[in-house]
Amino acid sequence: MNQQGDSQGIGSDLQQWAEGGRQNALELAKMLGVSEHAFAQDPLSLIPALQNYVSRLPLSQFEQSDWATLHGDLTSFLADALVRRHRATWQLADDPTGPLGFRYVIEAQGLDGDLHRVDPADVVLVEFQKQPIEIVRMLASAELTLRLSRNVEDS
Repeated sequence: MNQQGDSQGIGSDLQQWAEGGRQNALELAKMLGVSEHAFAQDPLSLIPALQNYVSRLPLSQFEQSDWATLHGDLTSFLADALVRRHRATWQLADDPTGPLGFRYVIEAQGLDGDLHRVDPADVVLVEFQKQPIEIVRMLASAELTLRLSRNVEDS
């Protein structure tokens, strides 16, 4: 396959990845009783229901598949919120240590005018280490990494 064909295939994969995450976030919202309209208007409308849901999960009894599902759900929500609230975009980043040689990341223009990237899946993994899981803290962490908000020390 020529380089242009490869590029088109990767772009299509990226679009499918982004759309799959968006659909997962929408399904999560519906499962938690947040209307499609409310979620479409503001992805943050999901935060109260999502926090309540996560707070009630029996995390100490989770098996690997449970963690994988929760990770996917929180990654989808986080990415969708960043994309829709901050006009962030999904991008491919080189990752020579990963099985695919790349990873999907979110890119946004920070308050400093520069482009910054964050892997929402990594943000969620870090949040798993700081139990109890806090949805607002997770979102704030991603926004700080993308420099979409100011750190207290920067004020």
